[in-house]
Amino acid sequence: MTNPPPPSRLQGFNMGFLGGYVDTLGFIGLFGLFTAHVTGNFVLLGASMADPSHIPSLLKILAFPAFIVGIAAARLLVAWCERRGVDAHRPSYLLQLVLLIAFMICGMLSEPVQRDMSQLAMAAGLLGTAAMGAHSAASKLLLAHLAPTSMMTGNVTQLVIDTVDKLRGAGDAATTARCSKFFWPLFGFAIGCAAGAFLFLAYGFVALALPAAILALHMLRPSLDQA
Repeated sequence: MTNPPPPSRLQGFNMGFLGGYVDTLGFIGLFGLFTAHVTGNFVLLGASMADPSHIPSLLKILAFPAFIVGIAAARLLVAWCERRGVDAHRPSYLLQLVLLIAFMICGMLSEPVQRDMSQLAMAAGLLGTAAMGAHSAASKLLLAHLAPTSMMTGNVTQLVIDTVDKLRGAGDAATTARCSKFFWPLFGFAIGCAAGAFLFLAYGFVALALPAAILALHMLRPSLDQA
């Protein structure tokens, strides 16, 4: 049994950045849609049931199955690669890239997005959610050596636990390694949230070109995954 590769700081930062960026951009651009955060969509769906005028609830209802479709597509793709002895990293990046570009194009064509959402705006939201479903599945299946890159609650919890242990003198080399493993995706996610908000307000859905470029770079230059 081979040991997993050590966590890559650049890969952890970039994938965390992508998760925070796309999630925040979707939240601002599509009236509170969390493309990468199923828990948040459940909360918003519950709120919309109480006040239907507050959030377009149809998108929240459809976002969950779209997320599942993205996960299933990534799982089937990875399984297909495994059966043929092919490295699945590049195909998984490509799947996310295609869905993200489709999200960007539909979003651009739907601008300005109104509260009574057009079919293109609805498609943009569902494609973005599917893209992040594929991203989450790829993180679980192929990037298990990294901390989760789109769900930060567990990352914050583990990082604080390990930091407290280090400060009280109970940490060891494994504690230090975990701090680095969980810090970089968390840091990237936070920066991505801020960047996604500012760049969407400045450029609209074309701002999705940045996370698309990150995926393309990792797909075309596998060495970045070890940096």
